[in-house]
Amino acid sequence: MTTAANRLTSDATSSASGRGMPMVPALPLRAFVDALARLGFDVRKLLASVGLWPSDLDDPDATVPSTALDRVLCAAVGERRHPDLGARLAAVTPIGAFPLLDYLIVTTDTVGGALDQLARYFHLVGAPVSLEVIRDARALRLVVQPGGEPLSEQYDTTLAVLHLRAETEQRLQVSFVSLTHEPEDRAALERLLGCPVRTRAAWAGVEFPKEVSQLPLRRRDSTLRRVLETHAAGIAAPAPPDVRSLVAVVRAAISSRLGRPPSLAAIGRQLAIAPRTLQRRLADDGVTYQQLVDLVRRETAERLLRDATLGVNEIGYLLGFSEPSAFHRAFKRWHEVTPQEYRRRLRASKEQSSATVV
Repeated sequence: MTTAANRLTSDATSSASGRGMPMVPALPLRAFVDALARLGFDVRKLLASVGLWPSDLDDPDATVPSTALDRVLCAAVGERRHPDLGARLAAVTPIGAFPLLDYLIVTTDTVGGALDQLARYFHLVGAPVSLEVIRDARALRLVVQPGGEPLSEQYDTTLAVLHLRAETEQRLQVSFVSLTHEPEDRAALERLLGCPVRTRAAWAGVEFPKEVSQLPLRRRDSTLRRVLETHAAGIAAPAPPDVRSLVAVVRAAISSRLGRPPSLAAIGRQLAIAPRTLQRRLADDGVTYQQLVDLVRRETAERLLRDATLGVNEIGYLLGFSEPSAFHRAFKRWHEVTPQEYRRRLRASKEQSSATVV
């Protein structure tokens, strides 16, 4: 949902160029820039303050200096266009702005399951904070750890409330939102959230009545959720590059974004290796980058076809093929049969083995 990146003052004087700074994926910055634009901010001006252009965020594999988001938000806060900017940004951030995380959440069965998914996978968006779900005899809490950043607290809590309320078709009950600071316009914030706001509290987060834990979500889809969880597992806790071969590191990076495989240049940026150097080192291991993409797609296709959960066309889509015919051509190149025939043979072999055992 959000990176919750709000070390606004400490990074305000950092170099706009980002030269020498760690680079991070641009997705969180893109999501916030889109929200700022909806609120009427001049996003060209805000991005220029950190040496970026809107076009720099168009590439899904783009990276930006690690301080860019903090500094853009700092500049936006400084314009004082809206009180309680964190909550206002959340109100105009659609579901899908953080695609993998958002759909891991909304495809769960219940509110309780959605909160568990949010806490489990929140790190996927590079957040410097974590979320914790606490249950007791009377309530269900989503807690921001650590609290103390006003914009982050407002954004994370408001986004959770508004998105879960939409996914429960407005049936979600919220006991209160808890903030460690005093908002600029508490009454307006309570109207936006539709619940009381407790301020200067010891913790930041949202408290729900215990019974909402079993409230169903409108887009619950266990099949899609399992696919997304498999996809997320590839990036949830990767082993450090220094304990794996370069080929293994590149394969893991491809697997994590198989629906739209990253370019060789994007992988190079992620590993801090020049594209030509990366290409040469892979060649030294006897493989090209495109061969690795092909291999990962082939292995994933075989695994998904062994499971009867997904249709062939759905599998092709998940592998990043633009149309079913492209997947069919690739699969026939790999196995000299269509995906349907491959699955049929697997099923026949399994039935024969079962009959033999009997």
